[in-house]
Amino acid sequence: MNKKLLIVGGIVTAVVLAAGFFFFRKSSQRGADVIVNVKQGTFRIEIETTGELEAKNSVKILGPTRLRDFNIWNITVQDIIEEGTVLKKGDWVATLDRSEFQKRYGEKQIEVEKASSQYVQQQLDTALTLQQARDELVNLRYDREERQIVLNQSKYEPPATIKQNEIALDKAERAYIQAQENYKIKRRQSVEKMRQMGAEMRKLQNEFSDMMTMMQAFEVIAPEDGMVIYEKGWDGKPIRAGSQINMWEPSVAKLPDLTTMMSKTYVNEVDVRKVKAGQSVEIGLDAYPDKRLKGTVMRVANVGEQRPNSDARVFEVSVEISGTDPALRPAMTTSNRIVAHVLDSVLYIPLECLHSQADTITFVFTRDGMRTIKQEVMIGATNSNDAVVLAGLPRNAPVFLSVPAGMEGESILLLKEMEGKRRRNPGTLDRRQAGVPSEAPSDRQ
Repeated sequence: MNKKLLIVGGIVTAVVLAAGFFFFRKSSQRGADVIVNVKQGTFRIEIETTGELEAKNSVKILGPTRLRDFNIWNITVQDIIEEGTVLKKGDWVATLDRSEFQKRYGEKQIEVEKASSQYVQQQLDTALTLQQARDELVNLRYDREERQIVLNQSKYEPPATIKQNEIALDKAERAYIQAQENYKIKRRQSVEKMRQMGAEMRKLQNEFSDMMTMMQAFEVIAPEDGMVIYEKGWDGKPIRAGSQINMWEPSVAKLPDLTTMMSKTYVNEVDVRKVKAGQSVEIGLDAYPDKRLKGTVMRVANVGEQRPNSDARVFEVSVEISGTDPALRPAMTTSNRIVAHVLDSVLYIPLECLHSQADTITFVFTRDGMRTIKQEVMIGATNSNDAVVLAGLPRNAPVFLSVPAGMEGESILLLKEMEGKRRRNPGTLDRRQAGVPSEAPSDRQ
């Protein structure tokens, strides 16, 4: 009898221990789940970017602007003043490399000397040619007069002799007239040729004079008072000593107007459709973490670009900072929070609560009394952390941040509001294939 009682007692104890182990195991698993409540309030759609301060208006400090006329397309900066230096008008800013230009300067000087020599030589040749033509005219005039004398003296000669003398006089007359016309043509030719050579020589002299003036432009000076800020090259790096500047944009540095500042930032192509001119921006400064500024989106680029060391295409956005702050300096790093849209009194949950099935149904894990269910939800606008819930959940409803244990294969309670709005494609499971019940309550809100 005692033996039977011991066996029964052992079995009961084992059952109790097993039930307790199962109960505590479920409790520990359930205790590991993180649950949040559906919130209601103001929902802000914000885009966070990193930017850089720059002046809205600035005066560019330019190097030589006509080097393209001499087939010089790039020039090296030999020395440049330290960035941030406050200058007065006329102060030295930078020295540019003259070596290639000096070579062209020497070549142009030789061209000018050669053209001047050719001009003088042409003058001498013209004078000699015209003098010869005038001598020929004098000789032909004398010959005509001689022919006339011979004809006058032959009036008692036979008719044949008289006729020969008349013909000779006529030839002399025609030769003289023709020589006169030729002299006029030669004179006009000489004048036009000298005019052409004179124009070419003046052109070379003007170019040489411009080069002499341009030689002084390699010493770059400040056009106005201000603080020097280095210009950036095509690669986005500041122009320093040893850098090259392109003659299409020969800017060495700039003098910014610090009264009105801008934050230049870039928005990726996914978010750029949300950004519009006139939107407010909250701006922070890495240099002054406690300082908060306000700004307004002034311009959004219409064409995207690819920034260095980045595979994504981005669009430039210019943000004007409200007011004036003496602490602001160009090239300071800014954190920009663009407020794209604000929704009042909406329900929203963290993005981590959302799950997707077959890329068609968006659902969450929530509680229905003591029961955990998979509930389809209709999602509206989203930001970097939360999503607006349009249907499927009431206010303060508990929602799981992770997948509860044992819920992976459960059916989803569908919303009537989503009928006809779910995406359909060959890879999407239908209701029966997904294990979703044909009808689900939609009035749980």
